[in-house]
Amino acid sequence: MGLFERYLTVWVGLAILAGILLGSLAPDVFASIASLEYANVNFVMAILIWLMIYPMMVQIDFSSIKNVGKQTKGLALTLVINWLIKPFSMALLGWLFFKGLFADWVDPQTANEYIAGMILLGVAPCTAMVFVWSQLTKGDANYTLVQVSINDVIMIFAFAPIAGFLLGATDIHVPWATLLVSVLLYVLIPLIAGAITRNSLDKANDHSRLEGFLSKMKPWSIIGLIATVVLLFGFQSDTILSDPQAIILIAIPLLIQTYGIFAVAYWLALKFKLPHNEAAPASLIGTSNFFELAVAVAISLFGLHSGAALATVVGVLVEVPVMLSLVWFANRTRHWFA
Repeated sequence: MGLFERYLTVWVGLAILAGILLGSLAPDVFASIASLEYANVNFVMAILIWLMIYPMMVQIDFSSIKNVGKQTKGLALTLVINWLIKPFSMALLGWLFFKGLFADWVDPQTANEYIAGMILLGVAPCTAMVFVWSQLTKGDANYTLVQVSINDVIMIFAFAPIAGFLLGATDIHVPWATLLVSVLLYVLIPLIAGAITRNSLDKANDHSRLEGFLSKMKPWSIIGLIATVVLLFGFQSDTILSDPQAIILIAIPLLIQTYGIFAVAYWLALKFKLPHNEAAPASLIGTSNFFELAVAVAISLFGLHSGAALATVVGVLVEVPVMLSLVWFANRTRHWFA
């Protein structure tokens, strides 16, 4: 785990502070950036999010899907958690907290946007960081690659219908055209571009050119993430300064969701009698989120200044320390598995 990944929460926290400070000192600059959009897609944010997503997609080897029949129990667990449990539990928690427990502290419109952001996080299973979590738990690298590849393929077809259904179920207007365009722009096209790039760089199958390319892209991916966080919190600076408790309110249900989903997945892995090197990555991919996609879609659907965009970025803030604690737990409980 590199220096950046290990201290991701620190960098995100510093980016949040920088964004809030710059947004309050230079609001006209952020307003100008916000105006650079067409059809609800902000050009600056689209470029930054592509810088994050594209290198992740290059890492995915879709030829590994041919090995899908070798570890069916683990893959079944991954698919059940990611597509039949996690999106719905996230929507339920969002509704429970922002329509119930926190209703007196958040106005109805903002509450709807927070719930929407949580739903978008819940429908986007992790693509890149799960490789790090798998490595830290000594997970089966081949299994991890297969499960990520399968989930990315499913995401092309399942993200929009599930997100649209859950957003509608929570009384949020769903602009279907924008949602479908977002999936095309931030899932399908990056997947195709990543596959083409990987195939052209790795024809010799020795991974040397591929690894060199990914090494060169990594700093740009980091810049994309940090700049995205700075911009989002710069756009949100007035709201946050007037209502700083919003970050805490959003973080509480996200923490409950993360630990709860891991508990369910890990318990099912025990019941399925999976080996630990499959159980750990299977549980962790269902627990973590593809926050880059969630951020992009939240901006497209609800705008740069929306509570939905804020909720997805809070997901980045809480994810890394929580996931590291779950990695520690998975390693300490290795003896539970055969």
